Amino acid sequence: MASAKGDAAGATPAVPPPTDPIVRVFCDILSRVPAGEIESALTLTGLKPLPSHVESVLRLSYSHPASAVKFFRWSGLSTKHSHYAWNLMVDILGKNSLFEPMWDAIRSMKQESALTVATFASAFGSYCSAGKIKEAIMTFDVMDRYGIPRDTIAVNSLLSAICRQEGRTADAADFFDRVKSQIPPDADTFAILLEGWEKEGNLSRAKNTFGEMVIRVGWNADNMSAYDAFLTTLVRGRQPDEAINFLKVMKTKSCLPGIKFFANALDILVQSGDHVHAVALWDLMVTDSGLVPNLIMYNAVIALVCNASNVDCAYRYLDAMPFHGAFPDSLTYNTIFECLIRNRKASEAGKFLAEMRKNGQPPSPSNCAAAVRMFFEEFNPSDAVEVWNCVVEERIRPDEDCANELLIGLGNMGRLREARRYADDMIDIGIRLSSATMEKLKAAFYKGRKEDAYDHIAKRVKRHEKR
Repeated sequence: MASAKGDAAGATPAVPPPTDPIVRVFCDILSRVPAGEIESALTLTGLKPLPSHVESVLRLSYSHPASAVKFFRWSGLSTKHSHYAWNLMVDILGKNSLFEPMWDAIRSMKQESALTVATFASAFGSYCSAGKIKEAIMTFDVMDRYGIPRDTIAVNSLLSAICRQEGRTADAADFFDRVKSQIPPDADTFAILLEGWEKEGNLSRAKNTFGEMVIRVGWNADNMSAYDAFLTTLVRGRQPDEAINFLKVMKTKSCLPGIKFFANALDILVQSGDHVHAVALWDLMVTDSGLVPNLIMYNAVIALVCNASNVDCAYRYLDAMPFHGAFPDSLTYNTIFECLIRNRKASEAGKFLAEMRKNGQPPSPSNCAAAVRMFFEEFNPSDAVEVWNCVVEERIRPDEDCANELLIGLGNMGRLREARRYADDMIDIGIRLSSATMEKLKAAFYKGRKEDAYDHIAKRVKRHEKR
């Protein structure tokens, strides 16, 4: 095996620092001793590495390829290298773009009968990471000369390496078209290509690949990753109608995708505000097929239908949540409550507020203020007062907006005695009454010939402000 000249930066696998003292000694030498002095420094330790030591050191030596080569040679004098150690050496050299030494190592592995498909998969990945797609394909073409069959596993390894590179799925598809008549593809082959098309958002190529997959390997619930990728490509490509149609067909084949696709698709539809297709997707995958969504997904779809003012649909999802172990939280209730307020459904909002309080989910401060305003505008002062009682009893903070809305509403309706009483209570607990509120109260009290009552409130407000 030829030596590697110079250390090049490589992608070091995520491995923890060494805990074995022998491994620590070797790693320290490789990181600080010049490559030309490595072997003598290692010999002076008097240590004889075990195969496990060699593997551990190599996993930590991606940033020191020349030193790793020296260590590998030195350790091979006293121990027979494992196939894994050989593959690590090939990977270190390849990841550092030291391709000639990498091939020297591969040839040495052939002599040692240590070559495996994993060796070539490493070479594929190294070439593709370096942008050398043609070289990776040439490596595949010569595998059989080294006694490793060019089978479906090898094809999939190369396709995966190519598709990991940005914008190179077409190269993977071209390679696949060249070899598919000699080497039969499997479900993984198509899943790799479909995931590549998904990443690139290539709808037309994804449809072609999916059609070929169905013809060649048929329908199988084990092909879930392929189905996930294809359907997500359709939804992200603004073709949710086609995705729904495919899902209906897949349902008849017992091949509906799982929670991964559903979560991704729902997120895309929520972001685009497409409540129509989100509901259709939900009904197909949850109501009809028994998929179990979580609280986050329920809150997302409830927010979506509420934004579309479809409160009946929101109620349906709310009622279904406990059956899936997704118990409504404050966000769930407040989303629906806000929808009722925005759509001025005063009667329903009053009943829903009672349900919220019963279930220990108080309204948010902003919803409280908006609800009080809406109830007064819909001539329902009793529910407006009930909201304020909830604020006081549940200690909802901040409470100033809600308090001011209550006083304005009572004043506008001429309920001046209640307005004074609540104003006194609010001042007692330190709530600030805004100047706009005071102006509106003044107009209401003076209109009702209750100037003294207003002056009482005004004086208390001034004293409160001076504190």
